[in-house]
Amino acid sequence: MSKFDEKVAQYSKFMDDKGLSYDLNLLKAVTKGLGPSIYKRDAETVSGSDAKELATVKNNFLIKKLGLPDTDALDTAIAKVIEAIGKSERSKYRAVVYYMLAVEFGKESIYS
Repeated sequence: MSKFDEKVAQYSKFMDDKGLSYDLNLLKAVTKGLGPSIYKRDAETVSGSDAKELATVKNNFLIKKLGLPDTDALDTAIAKVIEAIGKSERSKYRAVVYYMLAVEFGKESIYS
């Protein structure tokens, strides 16, 4: 199993453990889109309590990658995803957060 496949399996198990439904092919595509950052411990996760980190998710992913307008709906969606994963969960994997946000906004087609 390649390192990439190991990461996808790790994220799949994480989502299974949290009771989150997902499309494995889309999860793979989102993970691949993150490039080498998935192999760096700090870059692999999102801090749900760090305003600067959440601003990065909003600006670099939602606005630049998904092409969404900067509205309050973006902050609401981020909060909803953090809540769904669990605020107390230390490992909020970036691939999982981005996957859930892409689905939340119906932007799965960006990864096809």
